[in-house]
Amino acid sequence: MMARMMDRRRDVIARLLAGALLVVAATAFAPATTRAATVSAVDDAGETVTLTAPAQRVISLSPHATELIYAAGGGTKLVGAVAYSDYPPQAQSVPRVGDNRALDLERIAALRPDLIVVWRHGNAQQQIDRLRELHIPLFFSEPRRLDDVATSLTRLGALLGTQKTADDAALGYRRTIEQLRARYAQRAPVKVFYEVWDHPLMTINGEHMISDVIALCGGRNVFAALHPLVPTLSTEAVLAANPDAIVTASQGATAPDQPLPALTHWRAWPQLHAVARGNLFAIDGDLLTRPGPRIAQGAAQLCEDLDRARSRDTSAAN
Repeated sequence: MMARMMDRRRDVIARLLAGALLVVAATAFAPATTRAATVSAVDDAGETVTLTAPAQRVISLSPHATELIYAAGGGTKLVGAVAYSDYPPQAQSVPRVGDNRALDLERIAALRPDLIVVWRHGNAQQQIDRLRELHIPLFFSEPRRLDDVATSLTRLGALLGTQKTADDAALGYRRTIEQLRARYAQRAPVKVFYEVWDHPLMTINGEHMISDVIALCGGRNVFAALHPLVPTLSTEAVLAANPDAIVTASQGATAPDQPLPALTHWRAWPQLHAVARGNLFAIDGDLLTRPGPRIAQGAAQLCEDLDRARSRDTSAAN
């Protein structure tokens, strides 16, 4: 009897050991795709962001970052976004976590994100500091040049585990930008004043992405040398620069040659080339001021407007 009990005990132990060995063997020889692998990417603050596995719950703290995440293939992973994250349309149903001025930090924490994409200079520093206290990985996004948009897509794709989709989106974007550059960049230069705001009068300098778009189209930002990034200036400075075209952003699409009311005050100075030749242009702000993939569409529209300005310049000269 005792012998039979000992045999049964040895049999149970042997089975347990065999099972444990099978588990160890299965783990050792499992395909690499079944193991959690770290992913990393360098953000626009120059910091390397490393995750133990591709992000599954992501929060976007700017509309442009929301567009980048969707384009990179991570839209289904978005669990929170700020106000005005309205593109693509499905982004409108993502829960809101405040706006660039006031974030709902409690809601952000409750959503349990494993990655937060932050607008580097668009979110308040005090709130960024509080976000750091949550010990959630932060990826700072602030593309400054047209080529940076493609780079942002591939980097986000690495963190989201959607590299193929992100690479395809980056490739398509680059092709569009290169086609525009090949078509317009070497055409006769057009002096451009970009109006950010009229009271006070504000523009952008040469470090801003919109200035990069202007150059892509063969234009020349007449205030490229000013500082800071969005400088304030006087009407007299614009009159002295005498731009060939004045451009601003609109809320939504506008018909060609239909400037915003904000630009009509320039008609008080008919001596300006831009006014005399009817070169007052408004472009959908979402396509021009958000540093995301759709800026290629805004660039195409601006290039067409500046080409219209060239033709009028030729007509005036004749």
